[in-house]
Amino acid sequence: MRIEVKFYLIPLVLLTLLVVCPTVSPAQTAKKKYKVVLDPGHGGKDSGTRGSKLLEKDVVLAVTLKVGEYLEKYTDDIEVIFTRKKDEYSHPKVRATLANNMEADLFVSIHANAMPAGNSHVYGTETYVMGTKNEGRNFEVAKRENSVILLEEDYKELYQGFDPNAPEVNIMFEIMQEAFQENSILLAQNIEEQFSKRAGRHSRGVKQSSLWVLWNTAMPSVLIEIGYLTNPKEERELSTPEVQEYIASAIFRAIRDYFEYQKTLDN
Repeated sequence: MRIEVKFYLIPLVLLTLLVVCPTVSPAQTAKKKYKVVLDPGHGGKDSGTRGSKLLEKDVVLAVTLKVGEYLEKYTDDIEVIFTRKKDEYSHPKVRATLANNMEADLFVSIHANAMPAGNSHVYGTETYVMGTKNEGRNFEVAKRENSVILLEEDYKELYQGFDPNAPEVNIMFEIMQEAFQENSILLAQNIEEQFSKRAGRHSRGVKQSSLWVLWNTAMPSVLIEIGYLTNPKEERELSTPEVQEYIASAIFRAIRDYFEYQKTLDN
């Protein structure tokens, strides 16, 4: 018996196979996954700043968890890593080391602010990037946020002799963060714009200061002050889930938009 092969059918068969089993491009199989480390400031034995009722460590944890929730729910290319998800203490070096070990693309530390007695009228958000302009109010913020390292008995060895109370700032701060400064400022500007235009918060702008947790991270990094607990009105607002959600959604959008911009550079 002679078998007759109809060669004109072969292209049709191949076309059917291509439709059923489409080719996956390298770009589809290797979609970039960005990593963001979210750091709720303070925790455990370190309560941070205090309002009349609210503790910094509690409100920033609530906001940070919401930011992570939004990133996980509304993006598919951002991996969220928390430095803490409950009320526990870890010193700044552990937080920075975690971000470095995970090879994160962004480090976002979330805090709440405070003013000395007699200045309760001050309110609003601020976002800090690493810098050496420690003048006036910026220096006071740096001293307060850095003072947590004094909780460690061996802080001089642990933090390489860094003294948070010294007005002189080592030039190494500026050298180590210079490579990430432009992207850090870009993200900080995005955050403050979201706060003022979308979340209805009073933005006090982007600032620079020598903050240890930003200095020791090998990636673009920002420290966000979501408001002043020493301002009675702002403290009440920050205690409400609604305002916490507004603030968290603003930070979420800024991070999302930052990576959308980075994708245009990667392509």
